[in-house]
Amino acid sequence: MRTLEEWVNAIPPLDSAAMRAAAERQNILTKPQGSLGRLEQLSIQVAGITGNPRPRLSHKVITTMAGDHGVVEEGVSAFPQEVTPQMVYNFLRGGAAINVLARHVGARVVVVDMGVAVDLELQEGLVIKKVAKGTRNMTHGPAMTREQALQALLNGASVVEELIGEGMDILGTGDMGIGNTTPSAAIAAAITGRAPAAIVGRGTGVDDAGFYRKIAAVERALAVNRPDPKDGLDVLSKVGGFEIGGLAGAMLAAAAHRRPVVVDGFISTAAALIAVTLAPHVRPYLIAAHRSQEQGHGIMLEWLGLNPVLDLDMRLGEGTGAALAMGIVEGACKILDEMATFAEAGVSEKEE
Repeated sequence: MRTLEEWVNAIPPLDSAAMRAAAERQNILTKPQGSLGRLEQLSIQVAGITGNPRPRLSHKVITTMAGDHGVVEEGVSAFPQEVTPQMVYNFLRGGAAINVLARHVGARVVVVDMGVAVDLELQEGLVIKKVAKGTRNMTHGPAMTREQALQALLNGASVVEELIGEGMDILGTGDMGIGNTTPSAAIAAAITGRAPAAIVGRGTGVDDAGFYRKIAAVERALAVNRPDPKDGLDVLSKVGGFEIGGLAGAMLAAAAHRRPVVVDGFISTAAALIAVTLAPHVRPYLIAAHRSQEQGHGIMLEWLGLNPVLDLDMRLGEGTGAALAMGIVEGACKILDEMATFAEAGVSEKEE
């Protein structure tokens, strides 16, 4: 297994020659130049990521990583902690929103236990990479040890390495964990430097009292732990979650193998903040799926410099936004690869 430093150092720059070739091809396809807007930009980005001027993304995978959080003791969620394993089983039965949308776009869902608070029954579609049975309450001290944070990152990377061995072309990230918008908000506040009140949202739909408890919990966690915003491992260990660490590691591994990463919503974007803090050169491998309804998500995307593909007022997580956006990214690449050029179609080009 590679070390974290090895994963970080293995991420190559985007292939500028492939991007140039893709851009040149876009300009001779049977359409006015630039008329497909963001689709053209996405196809050129994916060409640079993959090193292929005509990339194909037929094997789509969404990793939905699950973990529990000690901070739920602070009354920050509208749902009890036992919902985490119940939803994991729902994913495995194919009954959740992520399963429906993944089927719709032809993606496979791989569910990963990174730190669910109970032992799950081993079954098809479930990968066990449990670091511990949930994090500790971050309002009283670090959510996990630095060693556990490192293990979460490496476990997430190992999941992706296995998926790439099975032929994965593009990764979508997803999450499940009752209470996980609270550590995600703490990560965002720590790294962006913005006040918790500007970032904390209502998550599962907490009432006003729950909302103010969440803000107070994030403020306490930051005051007690004082995470170093320049050290992604420090932030993850002090105010993060095992599934967040797993997703960050997954992003590093996908980039190291030249695979595009479609980042879902609030929790996945917190993982992206960790990944980019650890390895700034992972940033161009990331595609923001959508703008979450969570109020701080825009701040996180702005810090990352990512422009979301969709804006549908979604806040479910699971990888639902990633599934929808993956279909658009695949469509962008199909335009680049399958559309006829003016010469091929015998269509007259624009008059000078």
